[in-house]
Amino acid sequence: MKRVFISGLLSGALLLCFQTAHAQTENGWLQRVEPAADSVPKKLNMDAVYDRPFLQLGKTPVALGGYVEANTAWFSEDGISEGLSFQLPRLTMFISSTITRQIKFLTEIEFEEGGREINIEFAALDIQFHPAFNLRGGILMNPIGAFNQNHDGPKWDFISRPVSATQMLPATWSNAGFGFYGKFYSGAWTFGYEAYLSNGFDDSIISNSENRTSLPAAKANPERFEESFNGQPLSTVKLSVRQQDIGEIGFSYMGGVFNQFQEDGLILDQKRSVHTWAVDWNATIPKLGTKITGEWAWINVDVPETFSQQFGDQQYGGFVDFVQPVLQRKILGWEKAVFSIACRLEYVDWNVGAFRETGGNIADDFKAVVPGVSFRPSAQTVLRLNYRYHWQRDILGNPPARTAGWQFGVSSYF
Repeated sequence: MKRVFISGLLSGALLLCFQTAHAQTENGWLQRVEPAADSVPKKLNMDAVYDRPFLQLGKTPVALGGYVEANTAWFSEDGISEGLSFQLPRLTMFISSTITRQIKFLTEIEFEEGGREINIEFAALDIQFHPAFNLRGGILMNPIGAFNQNHDGPKWDFISRPVSATQMLPATWSNAGFGFYGKFYSGAWTFGYEAYLSNGFDDSIISNSENRTSLPAAKANPERFEESFNGQPLSTVKLSVRQQDIGEIGFSYMGGVFNQFQEDGLILDQKRSVHTWAVDWNATIPKLGTKITGEWAWINVDVPETFSQQFGDQQYGGFVDFVQPVLQRKILGWEKAVFSIACRLEYVDWNVGAFRETGGNIADDFKAVVPGVSFRPSAQTVLRLNYRYHWQRDILGNPPARTAGWQFGVSSYF
């Protein structure tokens, strides 16, 4: 019932937008507006939620936007292929409103896999007391690393999302909660912080169908938007620094108790915690224009000793992207078209450590190399062609399964 209601609400909003577009564009009533202005002009990853194009309907306080991704892929694993596939992995809608001066609301609703899944990824009210001190409450995007905040498809030159951000960290991880954020700057430097308390993980991170420690498994529990699994808040803190000529670096932490340690006053287990640290960075090399974006994370989980060793208590991994524009000019009528070459390197170890019995290394790791090319007819639209090669070992370190294939896709804001 909830899915039908959300679908109907968004369909109505889109219908209103499309019906008024033709009738009102000539007199300027429907207009595209720039991403929301900020008191501090230098953007950080924490600004990504509002740093998007919107359509403003006249003088109404509501603005609409969104993006879509469509892909095709051909992969083979150890020489065996299932052929060519076509995908529409996600369609995302944004609805924002400036309620009054220094009070604004934004929601992000994502339709995944052709509408099979509908998720409210962000729905928060922001109250600004000062540029350096703002209150946020609602469904929050926990700022662990940078990709979780800044994940919109049109911003990336690669089709698949990083494995470290989706299968180790829980990409688009959001929870109901409250907190504070702010920014301030001095000369060429910009500083930002975020601090939130929210609902969080449950014991599915060590009891799941993956048969390994998996933070993303907790995303399957919709009750985290209504109540805490164990009454213990999840803490998320991030500090970011940007130097306009060098780039941005961010340090973040997310942690809390994940198990049901008591019920009705009866102690069931000791409190078991999960701790996650991440560092992210992005920079552009002057003159060359080379863009470098990376993220690395470490995870510690208090796994009970009764669990088998395939459930690791330590994980780490990350990715780094290199994007080099090679042609920037007017192409086929597009004034500021950009053609780029790119490469992504990925690594994840889901089980850091050694077997207790033999002292041999526990494998369960993943590596990938993803070269590609991209074409941007405008800053809001990208066409991407990637060749993806990755290899993954099981817990015993047997010869890795090797997967290779081609991906082509488009992604655009609208």
